Amino acid sequence: MVRSDTVPPRVLTAIVVTVVVWASAFVVIRGVSVDISAGALALARLLVGSVLLGLVLIGRHWVAPTGREWLLILGFGAGWFGAYNIALNTAEQTLDAGTAAMIVNIAPILIAAGAGIFLRERIPRWLAVGAGIAFLGVVLIGISTGLTGFGDGIGVAWCLLAALTFAAGVLFQKPTLRRLPSGQVTWLGCVAGALVCLPFAGDLIREVQVAPLPSILGALYLGVFPTALAFSTWAYALSTMPAAQLGVTTYVVPAIAILLGFVAFAEIPTPLAIVGGVVCLVGVAVSRRHDATARGHGPQQNLAE
Repeated sequence: MVRSDTVPPRVLTAIVVTVVVWASAFVVIRGVSVDISAGALALARLLVGSVLLGLVLIGRHWVAPTGREWLLILGFGAGWFGAYNIALNTAEQTLDAGTAAMIVNIAPILIAAGAGIFLRERIPRWLAVGAGIAFLGVVLIGISTGLTGFGDGIGVAWCLLAALTFAAGVLFQKPTLRRLPSGQVTWLGCVAGALVCLPFAGDLIREVQVAPLPSILGALYLGVFPTALAFSTWAYALSTMPAAQLGVTTYVVPAIAILLGFVAFAEIPTPLAIVGGVVCLVGVAVSRRHDATARGHGPQQNLAE
């Protein structure tokens, strides 16, 4: 575990890759969902991710999980990889990418609360303040989409479910990274998620046969980058820092998703969306302020270690 007052460049790089690629996923899902249904898209994404993550593990040392770790991995995989992807894909059939990203990003608040309760992580004052500021920015982005009441009610419900499974997945994943290699945990979780989505195999086979090439390429992209790459960089970062501290960095995802949505779909961000994005970045910066005040007094104790 790295000291809370330092973030090594390699960890910072992993965080940046994670949030940018995950932001792109909201846009790609929005485009592909027209041709491939929610469950089928989740299965396609996880099958591709499982294969790639498995190839990376060839020749690496295998650490046998304990019974408790297997349960945590299954919970992490079924929840975050399986249920999360199905819920998000369903939500984006009626919600635009920016709104979906905004609602899903209540997850860091849930992660911070859950990390304090279940993982016994210390929640510094400035992390809580920064989370609140960033959440305000996320709300501004959501309002800026112009969808009354945040859009379709069913889509909002699916996004809330995605946020819940996102947070639960992180809380299940974090304890396994104390002893198990992050790549191994990510692969096992991805395989567990793919197994959860196997009932959609028939839909996937039928829909891929008639889907246009861009949608098929989009599904492959989701498996290669937001799944295999970004979940690996996330797991690496999570293995080095507290879950609550890492979770708050995902508040920049909606701002990036808005910008990518403009490039992909010519969705013009409103001034309020730009303000919201700036507020998100301010919140992330504030969440790091406690690190500066902690210097000179030794590293903060992380009870989850």
